[in-house]
Amino acid sequence: MLGEVGPTAKNSTVVAEKSNDNVKKSPRPRKKLPVVNKDFQLEKYNWHRLRRIIHFLCFLIFVTLPFFNVMRFDIPRARFYFAGFELWINEFAIIFFSMLFLMFVITAVSMLYGRVYCGYLCPQMIFSEASINLEEKVKTFINKKFAKQSIKVRSWMNRIVVYAVLGLASIFLAFVFISYFIEPRDLFWRLVSFDVVTAGGFAGAVVTLLTFADFAFLRQKFCTTVCPYGYLQGILGDDNTLVVQYRDPEEICVECKKCVRVCHMGIDIRNSPYQIECIHCGECIDACKLIMGKFGKDTLIHYAWGEKGELLGDKTKKWYQRIGLRDVKRFGVFAIILVYGTSLAVALSLRHNVLVYVAPNRATMYREADGRVYNAFRMTLANRGGKDQTVTLSTADLPDAKLTLPSNEIVLKAGESVQQEFEISVPANSLPEQVNHFEIRSAAAPDNTTDVFKETFIMPQEKK
Repeated sequence: MLGEVGPTAKNSTVVAEKSNDNVKKSPRPRKKLPVVNKDFQLEKYNWHRLRRIIHFLCFLIFVTLPFFNVMRFDIPRARFYFAGFELWINEFAIIFFSMLFLMFVITAVSMLYGRVYCGYLCPQMIFSEASINLEEKVKTFINKKFAKQSIKVRSWMNRIVVYAVLGLASIFLAFVFISYFIEPRDLFWRLVSFDVVTAGGFAGAVVTLLTFADFAFLRQKFCTTVCPYGYLQGILGDDNTLVVQYRDPEEICVECKKCVRVCHMGIDIRNSPYQIECIHCGECIDACKLIMGKFGKDTLIHYAWGEKGELLGDKTKKWYQRIGLRDVKRFGVFAIILVYGTSLAVALSLRHNVLVYVAPNRATMYREADGRVYNAFRMTLANRGGKDQTVTLSTADLPDAKLTLPSNEIVLKAGESVQQEFEISVPANSLPEQVNHFEIRSAAAPDNTTDVFKETFIMPQEKK
């Protein structure tokens, strides 16, 4: 999935297409080294174990996010939940800014750390590997418990069990995915009632079928045929982007090819770090470390910063270089992320849960009745928080003003919105000017937030 990066990138596609053939026809001579420690084991924390931990954490995050409204679109209610805030469609500027920030973070991470997202965070890769592991474990179990059965029978048993488990998993994953767009409790009742008529039920059924087909048949083929992210990486990466690199300065590779056998994408990392299928997961690093450790040697495959080959975690480098800030461009990208994040945090902190909007209705400039002059206004109130609010309206700089509302305290339940027209009146001849400036003030409790609207009050031109 990786695009063309670095000096050897122009040949990466050709290399990628022929990688498997090169493994079979490799001209590298097999080295014979004395075994120093045949029981050598990897240290407790290796890349494989780290990936499994991260995959599990990502799965938990994926499952829990829609239930806690941390980040979710609610299409029926036209809401966007982000970082605990409930954003309405009329707050599209903040929604757009949030999406832009997330997209920029993913882009920046790709430039600094290459295919980290693909190897460690991508849901497609996580669930594809899970389905492959499931199939291998089921196959091992059936071959062990039903060894007396024929190969054909065991093959059918394996398929039935695997497809049954994947079917149930697809229903669950589709439910979680659609929960990002439809309230989970509403979606649950659609599911138990076998609703395939409404948009939510139909979408759930389609996603279930697509999920099953993906994890039962497509799997990693999606990464090399459909996903555009790897090709985009070719534009974002450069000579300082993190890659998995094979280094054999002393020509001591023993040609065990374990790095090829453990590769989820079926490539030989020794050919190039820029092969389009490589997701830079680091599994080949562990495989090489395990084999070479038996000979008392260090792994020949490392995480390194681009073509320069500077190893990840090199303690001779400064701390900011070790985390990927290795040139001016990266400092600039990091600064932009800080500006984006700070601006978004400020915008969210200044946002009021209770939206109040007041504007004059100039269809009629004014009207006179009962010795008073009336001006019409319209207001929009919306409670975008999770608790009930009481909104109180008042005026300033307008003597003897009265608001024609049933009650000056308007109670808004959580999620409720109100649109209403009202009038403000003053005694005739009480204002000296035809156009008079004043303020309408709103106060929301218990949030204790206020809004001020500068308005004009129109009086008759000729005073009676």
